[in-house]
Order: sequence, then C-alpha cells, then structure tokens
Amino acid sequence: MAHHRHKREPNARRLVALTGSRAARIAAGAALATTLPAVALGVLAADPAAQPALVADQGPAIVLDPARYDRAPVSRSFDRAAARNFQEGVAAQEATVRAVKRAHVEKWTTADLNLWSSASQAARQVGLVPSGKHILVTGRVSDGRAEVVVDGQSRWVTAEYLADQKPDPASAAGAAVTAAAGLSMAPCADGSVEYRLTSAAVYVYRSVCHAFPQITSYGGWDNHGEHVSGKALDIMTSDVALGNAIAAFLQQHASELHLYDILWRQHIWTPVRASEGWRLFADRGSPTANHMDHVHVSVY
Repeated sequence: MAHHRHKREPNARRLVALTGSRAARIAAGAALATTLPAVALGVLAADPAAQPALVADQGPAIVLDPARYDRAPVSRSFDRAAARNFQEGVAAQEATVRAVKRAHVEKWTTADLNLWSSASQAARQVGLVPSGKHILVTGRVSDGRAEVVVDGQSRWVTAEYLADQKPDPASAAGAAVTAAAGLSMAPCADGSVEYRLTSAAVYVYRSVCHAFPQITSYGGWDNHGEHVSGKALDIMTSDVALGNAIAAFLQQHASELHLYDILWRQHIWTPVRASEGWRLFADRGSPTANHMDHVHVSVY
C-alpha cells in the first residue's frame, strides 16, 4: 500500500503541477489580452505616426486618410448648389454668344448712351455710344436695358433711347436749345445712378449733375418709397444754400422735367399746388427722413 501510495503521489504532483502551469498560462493569456489594448492605445496616443499601422491591422474599412479628414466637410447641398451655379453661368455665357451671333436688327440711338458690361446693377461702364448711331441689337431686354453688339461684343444700353427711325435733326436742334437753357441729356460721370431709373428720372439726374457738378453723391433706385418705381432721385447735400439752389432749379424746370414733387428740409412742393409754395410736413423722426441732408425729387 505504501508502494502504491508512493507511485500515485508523483502523478498527483505532476497533475497539480500541470494544472498550475496551465492555469498560469491561461491567466497570462487573459492578462495579455487585457493589457494589449491598453498598450496599443498608449502607443497610439504617444506616437501619432504609429496610428495608420495599428488601425490597418483591424481591417481596411476603417483606415483613415489624413489628407481627406484634415479639411472641413462640405455638405452635399453645397456641392449641388455650386454645380448648379456653375452650370447656370455656363448657360448664360452660351446664350450671350448665341444672341450676338444671331443679331441682325439695327436701331438708332436717340441720345448719348453709356455702354454697360451687363444688365445688372453691378455692371461696369465700358464706353459711350453717341446719339444718332445705327447700332446692332440682339432683342434681349433686362431691367430696362437692351443688349447691343459693339465691336462684336455684348453691351447693354438704356432701352428707352433706342428707336426704329433715325432721329430728326430738328429734334436734335431742339434738344440743344433745351440744354442751353440749363437742362441736359449728356451722360454723367457716374452712370450707375441711372440703374432702373425711368427716362424722365434720368433726364432729371443728367440735368442736375451738369448744372451742379459739386454734387458727388446721388440716391437712385432703391427698394423703398417712391424709389421702388424708378421715378425718384435723391440729391445728397446738407448745404442749405446749395440745396435751396437745386430746389429752385427743379421748380424752374418742373414742367420740362415732368416733376411730381420736391422734398427738402421737412417741406414739400408740388407743381399742382405751386400757388401754396413750400408746405411743412410732419416730423418723421430723423434728419434723413426729414430730408435735411438731401433734396428728393420724383417724376411722373
């Protein structure tokens, strides 16, 4: 029995030793499995250059390209809007080329006209076409301007001063007499003021700008009050004596200029009630609203 116990004891010890060794290996594996992610995270945090290699080991689906993700994201809606704007711009250019190529109708200019780079408010003045000029038109009209062809290029002029018939020389002589009396249809230095103005309002602007060259600021078309119609003009000045002179000039030519009213220093004057003179109107709350810093004039 002692010998039997003696032979079984080593087996038991070997089993215990084996069991203990396997348990140690299992425990070591578990510890390694627990430790490896922490070590990997530590390496990633400590060495940014190591990130692509470690991430790549987990599969190509999550490999990041720093060159792409360093930039701010662009929304799909923005991409679509940019593409649409680009296509619209290309289409507009192609339409202009077609219009210029197909132009075959000619009209006469009835006044000296500014040439504009486009029909928009932001257009640049790029030249001048004299009165009595036979000029090629495309037939396209936008915002009161007509497209014409000058030296093979698209240009825009005020549509109201184009006519099918050649201007009568007698009418031109009459215009010269009118200009000599103080009115003018010659273009002014700042042609942008004429944007969306009616022909009558342009006549007022050109007459005032030549009679009072010291005025350098005007207010033309705007999205408020009488200015929405294109029939009103603001002549900017806070000089009382100068403003009085401008107002008197407008009163003197009210009939030729087809004036509707004049507002200056919280007073209004209208041709239909000219016998009443200047009439005081209610305080509107500010110097500009009370027309202390500009003469306002509108036409029919």
